[in-house]
Amino acid sequence: MDWSFQLYSARNFQPWDKVLKTLSAFGYTEVEGFGAVYDEPEAFRAELDKNGLAMPSGHFGIDLLEQDFAKVAGIARTLGMKLIACPWLEPTDRPTDIDGWRTFGKRLAAIGGRAKDAGFDFAWHNHDFEFVPVGGVVPQRLILEAAPEVGWEMDVAWVIRGGSDPLHWIEEFGPRILAVHVKDIAPQGEATDEDGWSDVGHGTVDWAGLVTALRKNTPAAYFVMEHDNPADFERFASRSIAAAKSF
Repeated sequence: MDWSFQLYSARNFQPWDKVLKTLSAFGYTEVEGFGAVYDEPEAFRAELDKNGLAMPSGHFGIDLLEQDFAKVAGIARTLGMKLIACPWLEPTDRPTDIDGWRTFGKRLAAIGGRAKDAGFDFAWHNHDFEFVPVGGVVPQRLILEAAPEVGWEMDVAWVIRGGSDPLHWIEEFGPRILAVHVKDIAPQGEATDEDGWSDVGHGTVDWAGLVTALRKNTPAAYFVMEHDNPADFERFASRSIAAAKSF
């Protein structure tokens, strides 16, 4: 199984050429992009190629996706992406009622249509706010129902922090899950300097069981290691892939 690495996890440990060399040495074969690595896509692609790394997926903000999809597509093609994911909605932009979330889902559906026409898969990447009920309904459900052709990049740890059971969502919406963020949660009160996140396989999330369920119920092709705020990215990257080999 190929393990990917969300480069956002290494944003504070520059330069990128050293980061990519380190990830390759640890055994990663794929990385996932985000905005900070898109400034010079040709040069970044050259660094990926030099280190034997592919970038099959990447995150792009909703503003760029809606306002200049051609630019997104150009970056994605240069870097070799197959899956484009939208990862975030600013707190001030988040709907506050059921109809608002349905409308947002339709916005994603429109982006997804453009992505499909351009030859890409498209997915929404969740955090925890999509699992806080609005009008008695969880927004993530409203998004998925309003955008039936859009995939889901499931960030399992954020689902848990949002108060939901990821296994339930995997069973119900498995065919929609195209990629997974593999992130772990530290025991209560630990790793406070790292926002309570843990190296994968060293926290409270049952990743062995979840990977089994994901393989069984979803077409997910990308399993992306992520830590939102590691104190030491090399520690996180090396310990996580070592643990993942037993999943």
